Amino acid sequence: MKVAVVGYPNVGKSSLVNRLTQSREAVVHERAGITRDRKELSTDWNGRSFTLIDTGGVALEDDDPLSVSIQDQARAALADAQVALFVVDARAGMRPGDAEIADILRKGNVPIVVAANKIDSPNDLMLVHDFHALGLGEPVAVSAAQGLGTGDLLDKLVELLPEDDEISDDPDEVVRLALIGRPNVGKSSLVNAFLGFERVIVSDVAGTTRDAIDTPIMVEDRKLILVDTAGIRRQAKVTESVEYYTTLRSQRAAERADVALVVCDAQDGITSQDLRIAELAMKSGCATALVLNKWDLTGGDGDPLGPGGGIGPEELDRERRRVNNKLRLRPRVLTASAMTGRHISRLLTEALSIADRARHRIPTPELNKFLGEVVQQRQPPSKQGHRLKLLYISQIGENPPRFAIQINSRQRITRDYAYFVENRLRERYGLDGVPVIIDFVERKNRSRTERMA
Repeated sequence: MKVAVVGYPNVGKSSLVNRLTQSREAVVHERAGITRDRKELSTDWNGRSFTLIDTGGVALEDDDPLSVSIQDQARAALADAQVALFVVDARAGMRPGDAEIADILRKGNVPIVVAANKIDSPNDLMLVHDFHALGLGEPVAVSAAQGLGTGDLLDKLVELLPEDDEISDDPDEVVRLALIGRPNVGKSSLVNAFLGFERVIVSDVAGTTRDAIDTPIMVEDRKLILVDTAGIRRQAKVTESVEYYTTLRSQRAAERADVALVVCDAQDGITSQDLRIAELAMKSGCATALVLNKWDLTGGDGDPLGPGGGIGPEELDRERRRVNNKLRLRPRVLTASAMTGRHISRLLTEALSIADRARHRIPTPELNKFLGEVVQQRQPPSKQGHRLKLLYISQIGENPPRFAIQINSRQRITRDYAYFVENRLRERYGLDGVPVIIDFVERKNRSRTERMA
């Protein structure tokens, strides 16, 4: 069940959403217009669970293309909701735009609750009466800042919500996919290309997306949740608090995702900042691949589908070798174009495949056969005349995959040989871009009594 939260810019919608969900997920800033996309946050009250859709402020008199997109997103949120929560600024009083928004809500054919925000003390209660003129019923006096009246508001919302007959999803089956990257590399355009319609606002202004937005999608009869994130900028350029919090949102999105696609601008190639963002995802334990978006603008092809001008197979191979040398997880480098739709479905298929490989458990006999081949391929190192022995391997965890290798002496293992074993594991079992943990466990010498038993 969903509640669409709409209203004039800067009336405190995001602050109220944070208060009702007891979180800080929605970006709050004193500047109007910070929330631009729909953001969905779950909450519960009196045993009922539902989702609040935080929308951008609707300024109907503004013809700016971005403002028009925000209006369209608010209308789309209403179409997806069972109840509308219309937030007004009680201190500012009735505005002409409030009446226009009320007219739109009446056409939405869903129950409407008016929340008169910024009633921070009992002395402010008289300010609520102005909003009876909207003709939408009794306004509920609330204070997002103080928390006053929020219980009454939640009671009213839950009362209007229809009975929820949805079945919860099995978290082991759902794949969470985060799109992360520098600002303006086309993350939101990719989300829209995945979905086939404009779910996320796309603008050529860098940094349009401020929040991480979760959107479910079905791919090959499987549920995948897209997490579109705010662009990550180099720390030296994070001069505004909005950008600072945007970076935190992106990091948090990577931490709760199963797979991250690091979106890069194909015209720039894979930059050092792109590599740092990939490292961020990998340190979060997230399986990762890099995507060169805007491939149509390079004139290149770079894959078996055929040769192209501009950036071609040789340049793409060079980028892939650079990624393999720089990033320990050796993630795949894919090409796509959100504009033309090129390879869009392949990206989603690859994301599911990476997630499956990260969750897969390899049989122990197969692993030990592999271990024998590794030792034959390259003899383990020796120190002071004593050689390292790899005795036994088993998988002890998944997502990310974790392996335990019993050895005769930890002192004889070298970082170089440990990386060699890890890379062979990736090659054999398709674990490119998947965090792999290997525990080298020293087998203790058994006592004479144990050996004779």
